[in-house]
Amino acid sequence: MKVAILAGGLGKRLRPLTEDRPKILVEICKRPILEWHIYWLSKFGFKDFILLIGHAKEKVIEVIGSGKRYGINVAYVVEDEPLGTGGAIKNAESVLRNEEWFLVINGDIITDLNPMLLVDEVKENNVVAAIALVHMKSPYGIVKIVNSYIKEFVEKPVLEYTINAGVYIMKPQIFDYLPDKGDIETTAFPALAREGKLKGYVYKDVLWKSIDTIKDLEECETLLKQKYPSFCRNN
Repeated sequence: MKVAILAGGLGKRLRPLTEDRPKILVEICKRPILEWHIYWLSKFGFKDFILLIGHAKEKVIEVIGSGKRYGINVAYVVEDEPLGTGGAIKNAESVLRNEEWFLVINGDIITDLNPMLLVDEVKENNVVAAIALVHMKSPYGIVKIVNSYIKEFVEKPVLEYTINAGVYIMKPQIFDYLPDKGDIETTAFPALAREGKLKGYVYKDVLWKSIDTIKDLEECETLLKQKYPSFCRNN
């Protein structure tokens, strides 16, 4: 089973932390974010990792190397210019085309969801890909009001809407839909949805956080310390 990690972005909103390194090498719990992906996915049997890199690619290769010290195998696919999420996956066609299916994840998320639950969603012949979905948590507290009277304050509730969790199972047919340059969310996925070839699986009660800002990094570190203290280093 192969997993491709999208890790070529500039991480502008995390500057200055990303000025000399990609987002996946920014530390959380005193470990690079990428180490969380290895820790998480190794539990589900993933040993072959493909890192789709661009910005500060030399740093990734220097830190991760062959993956031997993590007990995994690592290969690299380099984009010479920003290709977007769809273009980055397309750029890795030569190492993924012969797989029955493969996992793709955004490098800037922290989650512990079970990706194998997505596999069943692509067993139907017509389905090309499946997206992990999670319920959106409001970034703000909400106020409940009845007849102009405030009845309750609810701090950052989970909303009814689901959002793309940045974890995907794909079949090789996906390469027929991917652009050479562009984001998968605005190219391949809408096309697959129109054709009835894209499914989604809603996860509940899982850890999920997108790392976009330093505040996200701090909040996620608190969550990991609570739920996975063995992952977090003390010094």
